[in-house]
Parts: sequence; C-alpha cells; structure tokens
Amino acid sequence: MMLRYITNSRISEYLPVLSDFTDEEAEKVNSVHSLIEGFSPTPLRSLENMAADLGVRKIFVKDESFRLGLNAFKVLGAGYAAVKYFSEKYNIPTEELTMENIRKISSDKDITLITATDGNHGRAVAYIARILGMKSIIYMPKGSSKERYDLIESEGADVTVTDVNYDGAVLLAKKKAEENGYVFIQDTAMEGYTDIPLYIMQGYMNILRETAIQMGEEVPTHVFLQAGVGSFAGSMLAYMVNHYENYPRTVILEPKNANCVYMSKANGRPYEVTGDLETIMAGLSCGVASTIALEVLMNYADMFVSLDDKFARVGMNKLYHAKDPDPVIISGESGAVGMGFLYEVMTKEEYSTVKDILGLDKNSVVLIISTEGDTDKASFKSIVRI
Repeated sequence: MMLRYITNSRISEYLPVLSDFTDEEAEKVNSVHSLIEGFSPTPLRSLENMAADLGVRKIFVKDESFRLGLNAFKVLGAGYAAVKYFSEKYNIPTEELTMENIRKISSDKDITLITATDGNHGRAVAYIARILGMKSIIYMPKGSSKERYDLIESEGADVTVTDVNYDGAVLLAKKKAEENGYVFIQDTAMEGYTDIPLYIMQGYMNILRETAIQMGEEVPTHVFLQAGVGSFAGSMLAYMVNHYENYPRTVILEPKNANCVYMSKANGRPYEVTGDLETIMAGLSCGVASTIALEVLMNYADMFVSLDDKFARVGMNKLYHAKDPDPVIISGESGAVGMGFLYEVMTKEEYSTVKDILGLDKNSVVLIISTEGDTDKASFKSIVRI
C-alpha cells in the first residue's frame, strides 16, 4: 500500500487552545485582512461530476490560488501575524490601524521581517513586508525551486538558498533574528516562541470563515487537511470544532518522507523526522511539527495518513483535467493531495478499509482546501502533462 494510517478517538474535553479559534476571533482576523487593498474571498468550487463518479453527494474545493494574486493561502497567516506584532509592539489597537500609519511607523523604525520557507510562506512574508513598508529576509532549504526563489525576490526580499533542510533553515532564520533584532515570522511554535505562530494559525481561519458563508446551509461531513508543520491543519480543525455542533470527520495528510505529525501520533509525543524530507509536496516538507498545532490535531482529528507522492499527482490531474460541468482547478502538489486521497480511496479496492472507517458514501459532503496553485509551473506542467 502507498499509504499508512492511524485512527484516533476524539476527546470530548474542550481544550483551552480552542478558545483562540472561535467565530468571534475569526471576525477580528477578517477585519485585519480587510486592511489589505484588494482583499476578497477566494472561490469555492463544486465538483458535481466528480462527486457522481466517486459516489459521494457533494465535493467542494476551496481554491486558494486566487488569494491576493499570490497563488497560495499563506498571506493570511503572515499578514495577520505581522499586523498583530505591529499592534502590540507599538500599543495601537488593530481597529485603529490603517495601511498608512503602519507604513509611516515601519519606515521610521526600520523593521525587518525574517523567515524560512519552501516557497509560499516566504513569498507571503515578503509581500506583507513590502506593502507595510518593512524589509524582509528569507531563507530557503537546499533544493528549493528557482521559480519560487524568483517570486520571493520579486517582492523585494533578500533571499538565500541554504545548504540545510527546511527545519535547519528555520533554526538559521531564528538565530539571525535574535542576533540582529529582526522580527521572526514563522508558523512553527516551539519552546519560548508561541505568540507569532499562534497569530499565523489564527490568520488561516479566514479560509473556513469564508467557506462556511459560501456553503450556506450545507455542512461538510468530511474534511481532508494537508499538514507540513501542522499549523494550517490545526487552525482549520480548531475552527471547525468551535463552529460546527458536530464537526466533520477530519483526516490529516502528510508525505511519507516528511510525516512529523503522523509520527508524533504514532509515538504519542512530538517526533522529529530527519533527513532530506524529499517529496514533490514542497510546502509539506517539514520534519518538526508546531507544538500548538499538535495539541489540536492529536486530540481532535479522526485519522492521520502518511502517503506517497502519487496521491498529489493524482489529485493535480483530476482537478485540472475536469469533466464538464466541473471547473478546471489549477492546484499544486501540496494543494491537490486531498483530492488525490479521496479519489484513490473511493476507487481502489486496496483502500476499501479506509473508506469504510471514514464512512465515505452517497451521503458524504467532502471539503478539500487547495492551498496553492501552480507555484512551480515547470513541475505542474510535467505532472499534469500540458
């Protein structure tokens, strides 16, 4: 089998961490995002033909490739975290902030944001730094895509490709921030560093806030969430636990060579995956999970899955080569793995046990979040064969 899975029993206890991911907090996040010129909800696509083919009632795909022209969702976290940092540093309530007064103070104070990235997060930090009048320094792991490098640099960032893996680049960026007084904007919560990772996770909530509005009275029964350090998945799950009376069955998906959340669940404690973390899902190539995210995921997710890169390839092709009336969706390697997982589980006899455990059937309403578009166009074209 090209996947391994662990089932999980939800706890009924309401953990304190959930209080940071309520509908009320999501509205505050949206107010901050609304400061950004051109900010608007991304599309929610309904795949009617695919749903009929796979034997489920509905499939919805939230398409984050349209987020502020950045082709990925990461700006939601980076943007909210940068504004929250600014608000607290200079004691100005977020509701009193404007882009103009942020830019003026940023220019006077010479603020520099620094982070590590496989691509999308770094571009988001560089974009936010540019529009807020700040500087940015971005470290990338070895083997990073030149196209992703160029996109980050085009936002005015000082970009360096390191000779270490993603987690090594994170530690390097953290060290440089401490040595030079830079603002470290990273989504990996760790000992002594939790505020900004929490703000980043809160920023991601706007994805599901928008989705809930777009779905109206329709409620998802199943949600598939991809995980790198787990912050995106943890944010989505924490929001759903608060928002829905009976939140959807939630599956956490990771590449088998960078499955730190899966391995943490398997070992009953935080677990570091080492090595090159090789996978085509660059945005998920992480070996150390965020501590805040792990608390949510370990207690509230229904299943953890470690899978082969094939699932991402399948998902990319199924979304792109859609049959009428389904829309064509351009989803990158990290964005499409949920679609690939659904397709394989519903069509391959070898995964029938997974299908049965999750209760995927004709009554299921599946939500998939495509977190990125073709952020590496050469790779995308080779995989979908165009």
